[in-house]
Amino acid sequence: ILHRQGSALQRIKSGEKIHLLTVIGQSVFGLEVYKELRKEGHTIVGVFTIPDKDGKADPLGAEAEKDGVNVFKFPRWRLKGKGIPEVVQVYKATGAELNVMPFCSQFIPMEVIDHPAHGSIIYHPSLLPRHRGASAINWTLIHGDKKGGFTVFWADDGLDTGPILLQRECDVEPDDTVNTIYKRFLFPEGVKGTVDAVRLIAAGNAPKIVQPEEGATYEGIQKKDNAKIDWNQSAQVLHNWIRGNDKVPGAWAEVDGQKVTFYGSSLLDSGATAIGQPLEIPGASQPGLVSKAGLMLFGNDGKALLVKNLQFEDGKMIAAARYFSSGSSASVELTEEEKTFGVWKSILTNVDAIEDSTDFFKSGAASMDVVRLVEEVKLRASGCQLQNEDVYMNTTFQDFIQMCVKKLRGEDDEEELVVDYVEKNINNMTIRMPHQLFVNGEFVDAEGGKTYKTINPTDGTAICDVSLAQASDVDRAVAAAKEAFEEGEWGKINPRDRGRLLYKLADLMEEHQEELATIESMDSGAVYTLALKTHVGMSIQTFRYFAGWCDKIQGCTIPINQARPNRNLTFTKKEPIGVCAIVIPWNYPLMMLAWKTAACLAAGNTVVLKPAQVTPLTAMKFAELAARAGFPKGVINILPGSGALVGQRLSDHPDVRKLGFTGSTEIGKHIMKSCAVSNVKKVSLELGGKSPLIIFSDCDMDKAVRMGLSAVFFNKGENCIAAGRLFVEENIHDQYVKRVVEEVKKMKIGDPLDRSTDHGPQNHKAHLDKLVEYCQTGVREGATLVCGGKQVSRPGFFFEPTIFTDVQDHMFIAIEESFGPVMILSKFKSGDVDEVLRRANATEYGLASGVFTRDISKALYVSEKLNAGTVFVNTYNKTDVAAPFGGFKQSGFGKDLGKTYNKTKTLL
Repeated sequence: ILHRQGSALQRIKSGEKIHLLTVIGQSVFGLEVYKELRKEGHTIVGVFTIPDKDGKADPLGAEAEKDGVNVFKFPRWRLKGKGIPEVVQVYKATGAELNVMPFCSQFIPMEVIDHPAHGSIIYHPSLLPRHRGASAINWTLIHGDKKGGFTVFWADDGLDTGPILLQRECDVEPDDTVNTIYKRFLFPEGVKGTVDAVRLIAAGNAPKIVQPEEGATYEGIQKKDNAKIDWNQSAQVLHNWIRGNDKVPGAWAEVDGQKVTFYGSSLLDSGATAIGQPLEIPGASQPGLVSKAGLMLFGNDGKALLVKNLQFEDGKMIAAARYFSSGSSASVELTEEEKTFGVWKSILTNVDAIEDSTDFFKSGAASMDVVRLVEEVKLRASGCQLQNEDVYMNTTFQDFIQMCVKKLRGEDDEEELVVDYVEKNINNMTIRMPHQLFVNGEFVDAEGGKTYKTINPTDGTAICDVSLAQASDVDRAVAAAKEAFEEGEWGKINPRDRGRLLYKLADLMEEHQEELATIESMDSGAVYTLALKTHVGMSIQTFRYFAGWCDKIQGCTIPINQARPNRNLTFTKKEPIGVCAIVIPWNYPLMMLAWKTAACLAAGNTVVLKPAQVTPLTAMKFAELAARAGFPKGVINILPGSGALVGQRLSDHPDVRKLGFTGSTEIGKHIMKSCAVSNVKKVSLELGGKSPLIIFSDCDMDKAVRMGLSAVFFNKGENCIAAGRLFVEENIHDQYVKRVVEEVKKMKIGDPLDRSTDHGPQNHKAHLDKLVEYCQTGVREGATLVCGGKQVSRPGFFFEPTIFTDVQDHMFIAIEESFGPVMILSKFKSGDVDEVLRRANATEYGLASGVFTRDISKALYVSEKLNAGTVFVNTYNKTDVAAPFGGFKQSGFGKDLGKTYNKTKTLL
């Protein structure tokens, strides 16, 4: 079959199309097939998909509606086994010549299947005739097949029994799950294969090969009830069963009297041993072992497998290694002697009887009682070292006694933070970098062990593999953040203790500042000296600044009309909002993290943060430092991964209450829509900019040249507030250009870790390519390229500092942001202040701006008229943690830093 298809594909003539085609199906898979068919030039006369769910359209239907294609959303096609006449009539009216069913969960009547001239084809995720039915991928794994793949076949009224048109196969890896094999092969190759099948039909070369009965199998849909684990099998069979049911419906067994579902199975080598705590599992050949690596399970052949995650009946998921600390064994059994230990009974004299649930503070205890309680315990139990915070975190009698006994037994030691470091000797130091997700206080692998390589822009080589978060990882992180906010100790900590943790974190960041700056320089290309001073230095300042705000967030009282005879008091109370999602860019990886995270934490929120996929490493190191500072589990979660997956899931997640995003205007608009549709979550956006800088002839020329260069080339031009366009008064224009060109030519381009380097590499290859294209566009439009404009001839992603003059207002480079080291210069007529203001404001952006003049009246007038969130006067790039920062118009809304307000203009 494969040989015949290959020959047929080579015979397809270009331009052969099927003019009238319908797509019947759903999901992102259906969407991708639809998009590829349109690219091929096929005319799609209708898309039939499922009805909207919770007000949200299926991706296939949503895309087709945007394209103006007729979309039909019938809840069903058949009733009692027969086609619904009205539905069939609507379908036939499309005049389709072929039905393509890339992923279809509905039963389609045969009168629809057989109606088109070319019939109907359907995608199936197995090598038919093996594994017919809806759980084909599951059974491929459960049966331990070495080969998997997909089939495109001609639909009929059987259970995937129609003639075969096309098949493609792949190897099944030993630890593949439904998710990994689907994403690695069945999805991307399935889309291509379905489109290839349509090509074959269009060319008249599509085979119809009757399925053999030999080797045909059919097994029912995998459901939770029949996914129970039978332990009387080999380790290989157990592994296949668990991974074949991962993530849906989930293989489960009874443990400690409740259903526990197992995820993330991997086979262990025959000689693998583990030290761990035994866990009795009914029916298993021997107890499991809970170790640091996970839960080791054993087959009846004595061989072992390891599962990484467990889920309980209430939906809570934990790392398997945490079973005894986070699972069902939370309380401590007290001895008779220990049960008599209750110092606080003598303090709460106004309470008749103290039960386990009696609350210390609700029963009338005060701050001095806390001190007295702590000191009495220390005297009567010399081995028990208490702090005042221990009382605040354990307010009921049972919790307090449990905590004291744990301390006396020496069981309260904090678990050691397990970090799988990548170590590198660089910049005259050894740096140790975490590279896994940070979820609920632990560094963990992404679902399926997914990773990607983060690249050093200085030479284009890979730094290390980083865990690539999946949608399920987002759900785990949000659940952890929600639990930490609603149930954990974070919600009980008083504001000053929150501030103490933030101060401690800032101290740890300062202690590791050289390491952080080196990681930042290596991962983002920032010049080390700048990374040390700004990327890291301002991050430390940010956490210290917001640490001071923790106990100063206040409400107010409001005078209202009295409703006599009653008198009323009205007051407001500012409260944390809950789980905050943060999506940050790649130009200032650590600083953008600090700007947004510090404020969220100071207010008492919890955080799930997605660093830019190309610059994740300082965020991972930050996670380690936060854990070592003592932040409770779940308060801070870091998920490196793609924006399309992780960022989208955070935007859509119903338990996220606020999303802060820094990035492009295009993505910002998409995020706003998703946040509105999901749960109307609050949003703050810091988006694109095209910041104007106006230089008048009465300026301090030396300063204007120096600061103008900084305005454009600071951080390699990868700066959201970079001066995207300079307006220079015509009588000094030529002199100004000459001066800046002289200075640009002095810049040393090179290794960012070299202390003498002025200009490092651009952040990543795709951005470098965009800069080259941007400058080529400027030249084509007629702007004068004075210098630069091309990639530097050396390894890495280096781009020459560039200057354009004679830039007219209509040109692309005058309108669009380069986000790179490109100076755009335009003249304006001498003395025409209002005209240059009109040109400067003729943009949809409004992030920052600047003016250079010695005339204070002119400076105030221009700064008032410029439509930007920040106006720099006779300086540029001067930001401070106490000054609110954010934009107007399509540069976004909301403010970072300072004591922010809805709309603020900052003059510096």
